[in-house]
Amino acid sequence: MIFDCPKKDFDEVINFLKIISEKNRLKILCILNKEDGVCVCHILERLELPQNLASHHLKILKENKLINADKKGRWIYYSINKKEVNKYNLLLDKILK
Repeated sequence: MIFDCPKKDFDEVINFLKIISEKNRLKILCILNKEDGVCVCHILERLELPQNLASHHLKILKENKLINADKKGRWIYYSINKKEVNKYNLLLDKILK
């Protein structure tokens, strides 16, 4: 254990912080935290990034279960996975106390 926190929890928080330390990923999470079910086209407009780069960041967030993707027709709508994000908030709080 590191301090009073299991190594597994510590490693999970480190991975989470690495993911959100990239500014565009953090921006995506901020957008999705304010709105639920945001079309990928709106995310692209707000980030002012090329589609391939935005898709790369969305893929990383999705692979790490920080966001959900719901395909409707030809569009994908993203939402924040509040349960997963809250898990990391609790772990971070546990480590820092």
